[in-house]
Amino acid sequence: MINAALYSSASEEWATPQSLFDQLSAEFGRFLLDVCATPQNAKCGRFFTRHADGLSHPWTRRNWMNPPYGRTIANWVQKADDEAHKGNLTVALLPSRTDTRWFQDHIYRYYEVRFLRGRLKFNDGDMPAPFPSMVVVFSPVSPFRLVQ
Repeated sequence: MINAALYSSASEEWATPQSLFDQLSAEFGRFLLDVCATPQNAKCGRFFTRHADGLSHPWTRRNWMNPPYGRTIANWVQKADDEAHKGNLTVALLPSRTDTRWFQDHIYRYYEVRFLRGRLKFNDGDMPAPFPSMVVVFSPVSPFRLVQ
């Protein structure tokens, strides 16, 4: 039976499809830290859970991020931006919400954005997500970031 909460706004957690993670790992190298995960969906050997609160800890030089898609997403995006300014790479799977303040203030014009074709099937499930997705590369050497 399919858990309807996984495919509605009732859920903030959407487990990264393994094939997408593997493709990005091959491109960027092994990610050292999954900054917001559960023990069931962590993509790295080292990860922060909700209880550990990845927002309050420093990240590593190469991070994976698929944050909760609720109201706190802006905090995660800002943290990834801050970490890039510290020299750390974070590759993030995010809902494609280009009209939001967090996209406009921390991503647009600064980082590489890859809009994913179609709708992802999270948890490697059969049903597509009810929203489009994007991968954002929060790179410390982003050619898009303006020199300030």
